[in-house]
Amino acid sequence: MRTFLALRRIGRVHTRSVSNITHRHLRAVNADDVQHFRSFLPPTNVLNADSGDDLSGFNVDWMGKYSGKATTVLKPRSTEDVSRIVQYCNQQRIGIVPQGGNTGLVGGSVPIGAPGQEIVLNLAAMKNVRSFDPNSGILVADAGCVLESLGQYLEPHGYIMPLDLGAKGSCHVGGNVSTNAGGLRLLRYGSLHGSVLGLEVVLPDGTVLDSLSTLRKDNTGYDLKQLFIGAEGTLGVITAVSIVTPQSSSSINNVLLALPKYDNVVPLFRLVRQRLGEVLSAFEFFDRTSYDLVQRHGQPAALPSEETEGAEAFVLLETSGGNAEHDQAKLEALLEELLSGEAGTGDLVTTGVMSTSRDQFNALWRLREGITEAIGREGKAYKYDISIPVPKFKEAVDLTRARLDKLGLLGPDAVKHVLGYGHVGDGNLHLNIVAANYSDDIANALEPFVFEMTQSWNGSVSAEHGIGSAKVDALRYSKNDVARLWMSRVKALFDPHGIMNPGKVVDWKPET
Repeated sequence: MRTFLALRRIGRVHTRSVSNITHRHLRAVNADDVQHFRSFLPPTNVLNADSGDDLSGFNVDWMGKYSGKATTVLKPRSTEDVSRIVQYCNQQRIGIVPQGGNTGLVGGSVPIGAPGQEIVLNLAAMKNVRSFDPNSGILVADAGCVLESLGQYLEPHGYIMPLDLGAKGSCHVGGNVSTNAGGLRLLRYGSLHGSVLGLEVVLPDGTVLDSLSTLRKDNTGYDLKQLFIGAEGTLGVITAVSIVTPQSSSSINNVLLALPKYDNVVPLFRLVRQRLGEVLSAFEFFDRTSYDLVQRHGQPAALPSEETEGAEAFVLLETSGGNAEHDQAKLEALLEELLSGEAGTGDLVTTGVMSTSRDQFNALWRLREGITEAIGREGKAYKYDISIPVPKFKEAVDLTRARLDKLGLLGPDAVKHVLGYGHVGDGNLHLNIVAANYSDDIANALEPFVFEMTQSWNGSVSAEHGIGSAKVDALRYSKNDVARLWMSRVKALFDPHGIMNPGKVVDWKPET
């Protein structure tokens, strides 16, 4: 029976060190260097291991998967501070790892060199909103502003940030731009390559590139800011961002749907896009394993178990617009069509639930956003953030599970779960393998298998998380020889001494 329900309100991690690279073109920080930094930074903004400061929070990523051996952490207060630090490090051949909220998934914000060869440049102290134009919605902010804080700043003005991430309470806007973060709103508002209007960047020699434009149209030659969006701090340090923000919607709704078959995701998306058109703002899917896991670790079920028995996948869709009556009518018409079986749509979904209050709206979103946390509580995660054709989502999960099973790696003491969830609107699958512990056997079974599978479908090995240190060798599965050659040439042009986030994104280093 198909019914549509009214929603009721409803350890310690393993650390894998990757700091096993000696950057032969770089030297380690010494006491004289630390003294130089203290000559223009406050004592609390210069952290040093030799002085007894605890640097573990800067040397280890939030998953506990990547760890580094930096002995010095600097917290600049201004673009001028950043410029002085970078200029000095360039002259002294000291590596720099720019760091925001350290919420990345590929080791991009963690040092990987020998002890002391890199400083961590943490931008958390640069957190001022420089300007906001309520007429155009253009925001100019320091790179260290937390994404959620910017959203809170914009809310009284009737605007929102054009991206939304699970880590919004910790991630910095500079880091978002540096990694070209995608997230939950990309379907509606596009990528940061479109919404970022300008950047302020400190180049590897300390020069400040002021390209902090607030113009919507500027067709005057090379659009240099695009080089830094997604460069992960390998070409310079982003210190400020100019970004166009969309107006907040007065009418927001969301719906959770249970699908009897995984294969129904694509035809459902096609139908939803046709029926909802301009008000569709998100279309997220997660498989049965994800749904069960997030409930096991604290999120209440939004649908009764008897209604979801046998469901293979779930979809969370969101609408946002400016006319509540109009938006509600479109959504209700879609739901009636789906649940009545009109026009042959009766087999697409089995049941569903629509929020009727803000609390209920947030509760539904927590089912999707809580998956990452649930995975972390369940075990050690191998995370693959890939772009592939949406019809291949299920096949990617099934092939990965079958490979691990064939190698005898499925079980409570090895790989506990293989699951998939992601953004259907932009073809982004988050393929997660949850294990009892990290092991070489599991890693070797997954790589390069997952990358080769992605390449076979002309996909990307990194949809939104970046390359970092984890996927440098995997870049060749998405970028051909010519592309990688020119990426290396761009790196060499901007950073001839190789000080900026060494060992990340491209496999290039200066000759010594």
